Amino acid sequence: VQLVESGGGLVQAGGSLRLSCVASGRAFNTYNMGWFRQAPGKEREFVVAISGSGDSTFYTDSVKGRFTISRDNDKKTVTLQMNSLKPEDTAVYYCAADQVIPFGKTVVDGPMNYGGVDYWGKGTLVTVSS
Repeated sequence: VQLVESGGGLVQAGGSLRLSCVASGRAFNTYNMGWFRQAPGKEREFVVAISGSGDSTFYTDSVKGRFTISRDNDKKTVTLQMNSLKPEDTAVYYCAADQVIPFGKTVVDGPMNYGGVDYWGKGTLVTVSS
């Protein structure tokens, strides 16, 4: 599976961006999908995850109410709509895939485990100016 992110860029605080992640390969719906981010000088951190069916999601507290994740399994795409952006959202955003079928937890009720990610994208830079 290859993951390719797009949609990053420079935006002013309070603005919006929409990130997309397109996957190659088969059986996209057997993967829980997520977004992580890494700010300069910091460790990569979990942002949000969505189950393979799209019916469960989990957001880190700092983005709740501002970010929305969705997926289209027919198009093998995961989208992250980011609103009310803050300077502290500045980071490289990485798409992540965790295969949960046939073995794994299909319901998303907590952060995606960094060590359990099977595939990573190369990332897309989001810069929020104050």
